[in-house]
Amino acid sequence: MGTNISGNLPLRNLLLSLIQKRFLKTSSPSQPPNASSSPPSFTVHYLINSCGLPLQSALSVSKKIQIDENNLQKPQSVIQFLKCYDFQDTHIAKLIEKWPAVLRSRTEDNLKPKFDFFITNGFVGQLLPQLVVLDPVIFRTSLDTSIKPCFELLKRFLKSNENILAALSRAPFLMSFSFNATVRPNLDLLKKEGVTAERVAKLLLSQPRSLQHSNDRMVYAVSYLKQLGIEPDNRMYIHALTVIARMNESAWRKKIDMFKSVGWTEAEVLWAFKRYPYLLLSSEEKIRSMMDFFLNKMKLERQTIVANPVLLKLSFSNRVLPRCNVLKVLKSKKLIKGEKNVVTFLKLSEKDFMERCVTKYEDKVPGLLEMYGGADKGKR
Repeated sequence: MGTNISGNLPLRNLLLSLIQKRFLKTSSPSQPPNASSSPPSFTVHYLINSCGLPLQSALSVSKKIQIDENNLQKPQSVIQFLKCYDFQDTHIAKLIEKWPAVLRSRTEDNLKPKFDFFITNGFVGQLLPQLVVLDPVIFRTSLDTSIKPCFELLKRFLKSNENILAALSRAPFLMSFSFNATVRPNLDLLKKEGVTAERVAKLLLSQPRSLQHSNDRMVYAVSYLKQLGIEPDNRMYIHALTVIARMNESAWRKKIDMFKSVGWTEAEVLWAFKRYPYLLLSSEEKIRSMMDFFLNKMKLERQTIVANPVLLKLSFSNRVLPRCNVLKVLKSKKLIKGEKNVVTFLKLSEKDFMERCVTKYEDKVPGLLEMYGGADKGKR
Protein backbone atom coordinates (compact mmCIF):
# COMPACT_ATOMS: atom_id res chain seq x y z
CA MET A 1 0.00 0.00 0.00
CA GLY A 2 2.95 2.30 0.44
CA THR A 3 3.97 2.08 -3.30
CA ASN A 4 4.53 5.43 -5.05
CA ILE A 5 1.95 4.86 -7.75
CA SER A 6 2.37 8.09 -9.63
CA GLY A 7 6.14 7.73 -9.74
CA ASN A 8 6.26 4.28 -11.28
CA LEU A 9 4.45 4.44 -14.63
CA PRO A 10 5.34 0.93 -15.90
CA LEU A 11 4.05 -0.61 -12.67
CA ARG A 12 0.95 1.58 -12.74
CA ASN A 13 0.20 0.66 -16.34
CA LEU A 14 0.64 -3.03 -15.57
CA LEU A 15 -1.75 -2.80 -12.60
CA LEU A 16 -4.32 -0.90 -14.65
CA SER A 17 -4.08 -3.57 -17.34
CA LEU A 18 -4.66 -6.33 -14.78
CA ILE A 19 -7.65 -4.51 -13.30
CA GLN A 20 -9.11 -4.00 -16.75
CA LYS A 21 -8.87 -7.74 -17.46
CA ARG A 22 -10.46 -8.52 -14.09
CA PHE A 23 -13.23 -6.03 -14.81
CA LEU A 24 -13.97 -7.60 -18.20
CA LYS A 25 -14.06 -11.09 -16.69
CA THR A 26 -16.59 -10.05 -14.04
CA SER A 27 -18.84 -8.20 -16.49
CA SER A 28 -22.04 -9.90 -17.58
CA PRO A 29 -21.32 -12.08 -20.66
CA SER A 30 -24.75 -11.22 -22.06
CA GLN A 31 -23.99 -7.51 -22.06
CA PRO A 32 -22.67 -6.37 -25.47
CA PRO A 33 -19.61 -4.15 -25.57
CA ASN A 34 -20.49 -0.48 -25.78
CA ALA A 35 -19.19 2.92 -24.90
CA SER A 36 -20.30 2.55 -21.26
CA SER A 37 -18.00 -0.46 -20.79
CA SER A 38 -14.95 1.75 -20.41
CA PRO A 39 -11.80 0.56 -18.64
CA PRO A 40 -11.60 1.17 -14.90
CA SER A 41 -10.27 4.61 -14.02
CA PHE A 42 -7.26 5.46 -11.93
CA THR A 43 -9.69 6.11 -9.05
CA VAL A 44 -10.86 2.50 -9.21
CA HIS A 45 -7.25 1.32 -9.35
CA TYR A 46 -6.36 3.41 -6.31
CA LEU A 47 -9.39 2.32 -4.29
CA ILE A 48 -8.55 -1.34 -4.91
CA ASN A 49 -4.80 -1.25 -4.39
CA SER A 50 -4.35 1.47 -1.79
CA CYS A 51 -7.65 1.30 0.09
CA GLY A 52 -8.49 -2.40 -0.10
CA LEU A 53 -11.92 -2.14 -1.71
CA PRO A 54 -13.22 -5.04 -3.81
CA LEU A 55 -13.76 -4.27 -7.47
CA GLN A 56 -17.54 -3.73 -7.40
CA SER A 57 -17.32 -1.45 -4.37
CA ALA A 58 -14.50 0.50 -5.98
CA LEU A 59 -16.57 0.99 -9.12
CA SER A 60 -19.49 2.22 -7.03
CA VAL A 61 -17.38 4.59 -4.93
CA SER A 62 -15.65 5.97 -8.04
CA LYS A 63 -19.02 7.40 -9.09
CA LYS A 64 -19.05 9.53 -5.94
CA ILE A 65 -15.43 10.64 -5.73
CA GLN A 66 -12.54 11.04 -8.15
CA ILE A 67 -8.89 10.82 -7.18
CA ASP A 68 -6.26 12.79 -9.08
CA GLU A 69 -3.29 10.56 -9.80
CA ASN A 70 -1.04 13.61 -9.78
CA ASN A 71 -2.24 14.75 -6.36
CA LEU A 72 -2.35 11.84 -3.93
CA GLN A 73 -1.20 13.72 -0.86
CA LYS A 74 -4.67 14.20 0.63
CA PRO A 75 -6.01 10.60 0.36
CA GLN A 76 -2.64 9.18 1.38
CA SER A 77 -2.54 11.41 4.46
CA VAL A 78 -6.06 10.33 5.43
CA ILE A 79 -5.16 6.64 5.15
CA GLN A 80 -2.01 7.11 7.20
CA PHE A 81 -3.96 9.10 9.77
CA LEU A 82 -6.51 6.31 10.16
CA LYS A 83 -3.80 3.70 10.56
CA CYS A 84 -2.28 5.78 13.34
CA TYR A 85 -5.58 5.31 15.19
CA ASP A 86 -5.50 1.50 14.87
CA PHE A 87 -7.72 1.25 11.81
CA GLN A 88 -7.18 -2.05 10.01
CA ASP A 89 -7.44 -2.37 6.22
CA THR A 90 -10.97 -3.77 6.56
CA HIS A 91 -12.04 -0.76 8.66
CA ILE A 92 -10.62 1.65 6.09
CA ALA A 93 -12.33 -0.11 3.20
CA LYS A 94 -15.71 -0.16 4.95
CA LEU A 95 -15.38 3.48 5.97
CA ILE A 96 -14.64 4.57 2.41
CA GLU A 97 -17.55 2.51 1.10
CA LYS A 98 -19.90 4.29 3.51
CA TRP A 99 -18.29 7.73 3.34
CA PRO A 100 -16.10 8.20 0.24
CA ALA A 101 -15.54 11.86 1.08
CA VAL A 102 -13.42 10.82 4.05
CA LEU A 103 -10.51 10.71 1.58
CA ARG A 104 -10.84 14.48 1.31
CA SER A 105 -11.24 15.13 5.03
CA ARG A 106 -9.09 17.55 6.96
CA THR A 107 -7.41 15.25 9.45
CA GLU A 108 -5.88 17.70 11.92
CA ASP A 109 -8.69 20.20 12.41
CA ASN A 110 -11.69 17.94 11.70
CA LEU A 111 -11.12 14.25 12.41
CA LYS A 112 -8.39 14.45 15.05
CA PRO A 113 -10.32 16.46 17.70
CA LYS A 114 -13.28 14.06 17.39
CA PHE A 115 -11.13 10.94 17.51
CA ASP A 116 -9.26 12.29 20.52
CA PHE A 117 -12.53 13.04 22.31
CA PHE A 118 -13.67 9.45 22.02
CA ILE A 119 -10.26 8.09 23.00
CA THR A 120 -10.30 10.29 26.09
CA ASN A 121 -13.70 8.79 26.91
CA GLY A 122 -12.51 5.21 26.67
CA PHE A 123 -12.87 4.28 23.00
CA VAL A 124 -9.41 2.77 22.75
CA GLY A 125 -8.02 -0.04 20.62
CA GLN A 126 -10.60 -1.42 18.19
CA LEU A 127 -13.55 0.39 19.81
CA LEU A 128 -12.85 3.62 17.92
CA PRO A 129 -12.65 2.05 14.43
CA GLN A 130 -15.81 0.07 15.19
CA LEU A 131 -17.63 3.26 16.17
CA VAL A 132 -16.46 5.20 13.12
CA VAL A 133 -17.43 2.43 10.70
CA LEU A 134 -20.88 2.08 12.29
CA ASP A 135 -21.93 5.61 11.40
CA PRO A 136 -19.45 7.96 9.69
CA VAL A 137 -22.16 10.66 9.77
CA ILE A 138 -21.16 11.20 13.38
CA PHE A 139 -17.84 12.59 12.22
CA ARG A 140 -19.44 15.06 9.86
CA THR A 141 -21.24 16.80 12.74
CA SER A 142 -20.02 19.39 15.20
CA LEU A 143 -17.97 18.12 18.14
CA ASP A 144 -19.22 20.72 20.61
CA THR A 145 -22.87 21.10 19.62
CA SER A 146 -23.64 17.52 18.59
CA ILE A 147 -21.12 14.80 19.44
CA LYS A 148 -20.34 15.81 23.03
CA PRO A 149 -23.92 16.33 24.28
CA CYS A 150 -25.18 13.20 22.47
CA PHE A 151 -22.40 11.05 23.86
CA GLU A 152 -22.79 12.37 27.41
CA LEU A 153 -26.53 11.69 27.42
CA LEU A 154 -26.10 8.16 26.04
CA LYS A 155 -23.32 7.49 28.53
CA ARG A 156 -25.61 8.56 31.39
CA PHE A 157 -28.10 5.85 30.51
CA LEU A 158 -25.94 3.13 28.96
CA LYS A 159 -22.92 3.45 31.28
CA SER A 160 -20.38 1.49 29.20
CA ASN A 161 -18.86 2.10 25.76
CA GLU A 162 -19.71 -1.46 24.80
CA ASN A 163 -23.39 -0.71 25.47
CA ILE A 164 -23.15 2.47 23.41
CA LEU A 165 -21.71 0.48 20.50
CA ALA A 166 -24.46 -2.12 20.88
CA ALA A 167 -27.15 0.57 20.71
CA LEU A 168 -25.51 2.34 17.78
CA SER A 169 -25.19 -0.91 15.85
CA ARG A 170 -28.99 -1.13 15.90
CA ALA A 171 -29.60 2.58 15.37
CA PRO A 172 -26.60 4.67 14.24
CA PHE A 173 -28.83 7.77 14.14
CA LEU A 174 -28.63 7.98 17.95
CA MET A 175 -25.52 10.14 17.67
CA SER A 176 -26.17 11.85 14.38
CA PHE A 177 -28.37 14.56 12.93
CA SER A 178 -31.74 13.57 14.43
CA PHE A 179 -30.63 13.30 18.05
CA ASN A 180 -31.49 16.79 19.26
CA ALA A 181 -34.65 16.96 17.13
CA THR A 182 -36.18 13.65 18.20
CA VAL A 183 -34.19 11.43 20.56
CA ARG A 184 -33.46 14.01 23.26
CA PRO A 185 -37.09 15.25 23.55
CA ASN A 186 -38.30 11.66 23.75
CA LEU A 187 -35.79 10.78 26.47
CA ASP A 188 -36.84 13.89 28.39
CA LEU A 189 -40.49 12.85 28.05
CA LEU A 190 -39.83 9.36 29.43
CA LYS A 191 -37.89 10.80 32.35
CA LYS A 192 -40.74 13.22 33.09
CA GLU A 193 -43.22 10.32 33.03
CA GLY A 194 -41.21 8.48 35.67
CA VAL A 195 -39.54 5.86 33.50
CA THR A 196 -36.39 4.78 35.32
CA ALA A 197 -32.94 5.20 33.81
CA GLU A 198 -32.60 1.41 33.82
CA ARG A 199 -35.71 1.00 31.66
CA VAL A 200 -34.62 3.78 29.32
CA ALA A 201 -31.29 1.98 28.93
CA LYS A 202 -33.20 -1.19 28.07
CA LEU A 203 -35.11 0.71 25.40
CA LEU A 204 -31.91 2.17 23.97
CA LEU A 205 -30.35 -1.28 23.76
CA SER A 206 -33.30 -3.37 22.58
CA GLN A 207 -35.54 -1.00 20.61
CA PRO A 208 -33.55 2.20 19.96
CA ARG A 209 -35.52 3.00 16.80
CA SER A 210 -38.56 3.65 18.97
CA LEU A 211 -36.89 6.90 19.97
CA GLN A 212 -36.83 8.05 16.36
CA HIS A 213 -40.58 8.68 16.37
CA SER A 214 -41.69 12.29 16.48
CA ASN A 215 -42.21 13.71 19.95
CA ASP A 216 -45.94 14.13 19.20
CA ARG A 217 -46.12 10.42 18.41
CA MET A 218 -44.38 9.51 21.67
CA VAL A 219 -46.66 11.85 23.66
CA TYR A 220 -49.64 10.04 22.11
CA ALA A 221 -48.17 6.62 22.99
CA VAL A 222 -47.45 7.60 26.59
CA SER A 223 -50.97 9.01 26.97
CA TYR A 224 -52.57 5.91 25.47
CA LEU A 225 -50.66 3.61 27.81
CA LYS A 226 -52.08 5.59 30.73
CA GLN A 227 -55.59 5.00 29.38
CA LEU A 228 -54.85 1.28 29.20
CA GLY A 229 -53.59 1.30 32.78
CA ILE A 230 -50.00 0.41 31.90
CA GLU A 231 -47.74 2.39 34.24
CA PRO A 232 -44.02 3.16 33.84
CA ASP A 233 -43.13 0.72 36.65
CA ASN A 234 -44.71 -2.15 34.70
CA ARG A 235 -42.00 -4.45 33.31
CA MET A 236 -43.82 -4.49 29.95
CA TYR A 237 -44.07 -0.69 29.75
CA ILE A 238 -41.13 -0.17 27.38
CA HIS A 239 -42.31 -2.95 25.07
CA ALA A 240 -45.89 -1.64 25.05
CA LEU A 241 -44.60 1.86 24.32
CA THR A 242 -42.62 0.52 21.37
CA VAL A 243 -45.74 -1.09 19.88
CA ILE A 244 -48.15 1.80 20.46
CA ALA A 245 -45.69 4.32 19.02
CA ARG A 246 -45.78 2.36 15.75
CA MET A 247 -49.58 2.26 15.49
CA ASN A 248 -52.08 5.06 15.02
CA GLU A 249 -55.54 4.81 16.53
CA SER A 250 -57.07 3.47 13.31
CA ALA A 251 -54.46 0.67 13.04
CA TRP A 252 -54.97 -0.22 16.70
CA ARG A 253 -58.76 -0.43 16.26
CA LYS A 254 -58.40 -2.54 13.14
CA LYS A 255 -56.14 -5.01 14.95
CA ILE A 256 -58.59 -5.29 17.87
CA ASP A 257 -61.45 -5.98 15.45
CA MET A 258 -59.40 -8.62 13.68
CA PHE A 259 -58.82 -10.50 16.95
CA LYS A 260 -62.55 -10.27 17.72
CA SER A 261 -63.25 -11.85 14.33
CA VAL A 262 -61.33 -14.99 15.39
CA GLY A 263 -63.21 -15.32 18.65
CA TRP A 264 -61.40 -13.07 21.12
CA THR A 265 -63.14 -10.46 23.24
CA GLU A 266 -61.69 -6.96 23.42
CA ALA A 267 -60.92 -7.50 27.10
CA GLU A 268 -58.91 -10.59 26.19
CA VAL A 269 -56.94 -8.70 23.53
CA LEU A 270 -56.07 -5.95 26.00
CA TRP A 271 -55.14 -8.50 28.67
CA ALA A 272 -52.88 -10.36 26.22
CA PHE A 273 -51.35 -7.08 25.02
CA LYS A 274 -50.36 -6.17 28.56
CA ARG A 275 -48.66 -9.54 28.96
CA TYR A 276 -47.03 -9.63 25.54
CA PRO A 277 -47.29 -6.31 23.64
CA TYR A 278 -45.57 -7.54 20.45
CA LEU A 279 -48.60 -9.73 19.79
CA LEU A 280 -50.27 -6.76 18.09
CA LEU A 281 -47.45 -6.42 15.58
CA SER A 282 -48.30 -9.78 14.03
CA SER A 283 -49.93 -9.62 10.61
CA GLU A 284 -53.61 -10.46 10.20
CA GLU A 285 -52.71 -13.37 7.94
CA LYS A 286 -50.37 -14.90 10.51
CA ILE A 287 -52.80 -14.54 13.41
CA ARG A 288 -55.62 -16.13 11.43
CA SER A 289 -53.49 -19.04 10.21
CA MET A 290 -51.96 -19.66 13.65
CA MET A 291 -55.35 -19.57 15.38
CA ASP A 292 -56.72 -22.03 12.82
CA PHE A 293 -53.77 -24.38 13.32
CA PHE A 294 -53.87 -24.34 17.12
CA LEU A 295 -57.66 -24.64 17.36
CA ASN A 296 -58.42 -27.06 14.56
CA LYS A 297 -55.22 -29.08 14.12
CA MET A 298 -53.77 -29.13 17.62
CA LYS A 299 -57.15 -28.93 19.37
CA LEU A 300 -55.98 -26.35 21.88
CA GLU A 301 -58.63 -24.44 23.82
CA ARG A 302 -59.04 -20.79 22.83
CA GLN A 303 -58.43 -19.72 26.42
CA THR A 304 -55.11 -21.57 26.35
CA ILE A 305 -54.00 -19.43 23.40
CA VAL A 306 -55.26 -16.23 25.05
CA ALA A 307 -53.32 -17.13 28.19
CA ASN A 308 -50.15 -17.69 26.12
CA PRO A 309 -50.14 -14.91 23.49
CA VAL A 310 -46.48 -15.52 22.63
CA LEU A 311 -47.64 -18.63 20.74
CA LEU A 312 -48.98 -16.41 17.95
CA LYS A 313 -45.55 -14.81 17.39
CA LEU A 314 -43.56 -18.04 17.10
CA SER A 315 -42.24 -19.10 13.69
CA PHE A 316 -44.65 -21.59 12.23
CA SER A 317 -42.26 -23.35 9.83
CA ASN A 318 -39.14 -23.30 12.03
CA ARG A 319 -40.66 -24.00 15.43
CA VAL A 320 -44.39 -24.65 15.69
CA LEU A 321 -44.90 -27.22 12.91
CA PRO A 322 -41.79 -29.38 13.50
CA ARG A 323 -42.33 -29.40 17.26
CA CYS A 324 -46.01 -30.22 16.93
CA ASN A 325 -45.14 -33.12 14.62
CA VAL A 326 -42.81 -34.51 17.26
CA LEU A 327 -45.32 -33.93 20.07
CA LYS A 328 -48.10 -35.70 18.14
CA VAL A 329 -45.95 -38.80 17.83
CA LEU A 330 -44.97 -38.67 21.51
CA LYS A 331 -48.63 -38.27 22.54
CA SER A 332 -49.72 -41.16 20.30
CA LYS A 333 -47.23 -43.36 22.13
CA LYS A 334 -48.41 -41.96 25.47
CA LEU A 335 -44.96 -40.55 26.25
CA ILE A 336 -46.44 -37.11 27.02
CA LYS A 337 -49.96 -36.06 27.98
CA GLY A 338 -52.21 -33.00 27.91
CA GLU A 339 -52.37 -29.73 25.98
CA LYS A 340 -50.57 -27.89 28.78
CA ASN A 341 -47.45 -29.83 27.89
CA VAL A 342 -47.83 -28.83 24.24
CA VAL A 343 -47.73 -25.13 25.14
CA THR A 344 -44.82 -25.64 27.52
CA PHE A 345 -42.81 -27.50 24.90
CA LEU A 346 -43.50 -24.90 22.21
CA LYS A 347 -42.08 -22.19 24.47
CA LEU A 348 -38.90 -24.09 25.36
CA SER A 349 -35.52 -23.04 23.99
CA GLU A 350 -34.21 -25.13 21.09
CA LYS A 351 -31.64 -26.81 23.32
CA ASP A 352 -34.16 -27.71 26.00
CA PHE A 353 -36.70 -29.02 23.51
CA MET A 354 -34.08 -31.25 21.91
CA GLU A 355 -33.08 -32.66 25.28
CA ARG A 356 -36.60 -33.16 26.66
CA CYS A 357 -38.52 -34.25 23.55
CA VAL A 358 -36.10 -35.58 20.95
CA THR A 359 -32.87 -37.09 22.25
CA LYS A 360 -34.68 -38.40 25.34
CA TYR A 361 -36.97 -40.57 23.20
CA GLU A 362 -34.77 -41.42 20.20
CA ASP A 363 -34.38 -45.03 21.33
CA LYS A 364 -38.14 -45.45 21.78
CA VAL A 365 -39.12 -43.63 18.59
CA PRO A 366 -36.74 -44.37 15.70
CA GLY A 367 -36.48 -41.54 13.18
CA LEU A 368 -37.66 -38.88 15.66
CA LEU A 369 -34.63 -36.66 15.04
CA GLU A 370 -35.12 -36.82 11.28
CA MET A 371 -38.80 -36.01 11.72
CA TYR A 372 -37.87 -32.94 13.73
CA GLY A 373 -35.51 -31.66 11.09
CA GLY A 374 -32.17 -33.38 11.51
CA ALA A 375 -29.12 -32.99 13.72
CA ASP A 376 -28.65 -29.33 12.85
CA LYS A 377 -31.86 -28.33 14.67
CA GLY A 378 -30.26 -28.89 18.03
CA LYS A 379 -27.39 -26.55 17.20
CA ARG A 380 -29.60 -23.47 16.75
